Amino acid sequence: MSKLKSSVGDHAIYDARKELTAGQIGILGFQHVFAMFGATVLVPILTGLSVSATLLWAGLGTLLFHLITKKKVPAFLGSSFAFLAGYAAIAPNKEPELLRYACFGVAVAGLAYLVLAALFRAFGANKVMKFFPPVVTGPIIIAIGLNLSTSAINNCETNWFVALVAIVVVIICNIWGRGMVKIVPILLGVIASYVVAAFSGLIDFTPVKEAAWIGLPLSYNRTVFSIFTEGADTGLLVTAVITIVPIAFATMMEHIGDISAISSTAGINYIQDPGLHRTLTGDGLATTLASLFGAPANTTYGENTGVLTLTKVYDPMVIRLAAVIAVVLSFCPKFAAIIEVMPAATIGGISLVLYGMISAVGVRNLVETHCDFSKSRNVLIAALILVLAIGLNFSADGGLVFHAGAATITFSGLATGSLVGIVLNAILPGKDYNFSENEPNDTGVDLEIHQGENFADEADKKA
Repeated sequence: MSKLKSSVGDHAIYDARKELTAGQIGILGFQHVFAMFGATVLVPILTGLSVSATLLWAGLGTLLFHLITKKKVPAFLGSSFAFLAGYAAIAPNKEPELLRYACFGVAVAGLAYLVLAALFRAFGANKVMKFFPPVVTGPIIIAIGLNLSTSAINNCETNWFVALVAIVVVIICNIWGRGMVKIVPILLGVIASYVVAAFSGLIDFTPVKEAAWIGLPLSYNRTVFSIFTEGADTGLLVTAVITIVPIAFATMMEHIGDISAISSTAGINYIQDPGLHRTLTGDGLATTLASLFGAPANTTYGENTGVLTLTKVYDPMVIRLAAVIAVVLSFCPKFAAIIEVMPAATIGGISLVLYGMISAVGVRNLVETHCDFSKSRNVLIAALILVLAIGLNFSADGGLVFHAGAATITFSGLATGSLVGIVLNAILPGKDYNFSENEPNDTGVDLEIHQGENFADEADKKA
């Protein structure tokens, strides 16, 4: 793990507004859009959320993040994969009326970021992070991917050939790709599989023909606000919160790792200035607002950090330009329709790789942070998290079911396993994890899946 640098050192940094032309800045902005696009639109495809709303709030969320972080951090906020299990638990068949409840749970999870930000500000990172060591977050991430595995297989079974095209292209680009090809293999896998399905006559393009070129990206009946005007199901609201909020424990650790990676790339310690309390607040508020309007949770994107390393242009203004482009794209329903008619087999092939990679990230989290499994406490914590999170998820009831009056509340396996792990880690003796603000990559978490080696890794090898 590379330590954060306090200065730019040998980096060749360009001030975009002083050294680049308007055309060059525009190209850089579109490059950032291209880098984030495949992963960002994949989340609404997998969950059933609106593609247009997703693009709108990826852009607006990024602009809000930059405002809160004093316009200092060159980060793009795109759709988070970490909450896929939460959406699937509340709306297993992508039912729009249930997705609103899942979005409510994610909105509350976004507010949890504000709590952690306040704790960081009050007590410092070292004291807070001892409650979220890799022995807790690692197994949670493993369970997130494994709980989603059946969904990927079910989609692949609709047409295994189309699914395999996506899988093979992702593998080839990921292993042998160079430059931008290596950073967007998911997007290229989607395109290749989509084209094969189209030429095979598996796609009905009628919705694309009927869609308008220009339209509003938001629909009131897909927002969280519509729940309360139609009469909310209290039990389902509580269930959504209990199921989804614990996922934020992992995503907040991911956020810290992402900000560390951006700091290492730019050679500026953003952990200290503008500070984790500001970056967490920006990410959390962006997630909450996006969810309230029916879009996925937001998170800082590793793909765009790779672009920063490639171009050595760390001016946050370029990222803000990319955010504006994403907002403009959200007002094209025909563009969204092209994405929404994607066949299930294409989604399945990409999901099979993606969900497995999420679980693999959890394993990597434990390996890279040198989690000591010769200690019984660590074995017990990891074991209980995994068995509860996966076992309860695939049980007859899908979790722990409680009745509070007329309301039925379900504690999901992931929620149960997460809470048990955090409590056990807090009370069992023998804690062996120390967090350092100068080396926060030791969280080991990166749920956004750097698609292949990032450019920083390649540069280090060449050096």
